Amino acid sequence: MSTTDDPKPAARPHVEIYTDGACEPNPGLGGYGAVLLHPKKRAETSGGFRLTTNNRMEIYAAIQGLELLKQPCKVTLYSDSQYLVNAMMAGWAATWKRKGWWRTNKERAVNIDLWERLLALGETHQVEFVWVKGHAGNQENERCDQLAYAALRQANLPADEGYENKPETEGERPKLTLEGQPCWKCSTPVIKQKSHKKPNRDYYFEYHLYCPKCHATYLVEEAKRFIERPPSLF
Repeated sequence: MSTTDDPKPAARPHVEIYTDGACEPNPGLGGYGAVLLHPKKRAETSGGFRLTTNNRMEIYAAIQGLELLKQPCKVTLYSDSQYLVNAMMAGWAATWKRKGWWRTNKERAVNIDLWERLLALGETHQVEFVWVKGHAGNQENERCDQLAYAALRQANLPADEGYENKPETEGERPKLTLEGQPCWKCSTPVIKQKSHKKPNRDYYFEYHLYCPKCHATYLVEEAKRFIERPPSLF
């Protein structure tokens, strides 16, 4: 039982992280840089890959910056990538994950391996992603840019396995077939509803899947039944 004398949990330390990614060309040689500003210390990290993309390096920089932390922290992470900031702050990446990493019925999200890692770090730390204009005189942003370009110009860069060996992502999104699967439009679990026969049709559906939130309806091919009618005399 708690009492008023119980000690309050220690507040999370607040840190700032600046990140940047670079690619030359895009896709091509890639590098990332991150600067950690802690109340008691400053740290830098950087690295590069032989073939990657600019967007991957922006995400990777954020991952590496957060992985410098040894305990859960409150973090303000600054990046000049609107792609990164919007994906995290507007909830795009979380929505893609809820939908099985499909952005639309025919298009999968990209950089899934990195979004998985970044979302997991966001569960450990309280992170606010803030956009800053690149090459605008921000000292720490400029330092990250220097780190990223110095890294991509190193010799014998390793492979970005998540990019060079990325899985095949073409084709249409798998159809919904089971109750409880997430709705394509809003991610709410769908429910099974009985369908009604329609006159003058040679088939009907025993049931369909329905989203109770956005009211989307999904026909299930396995529930399709054909009606046998007596042959016409005329």
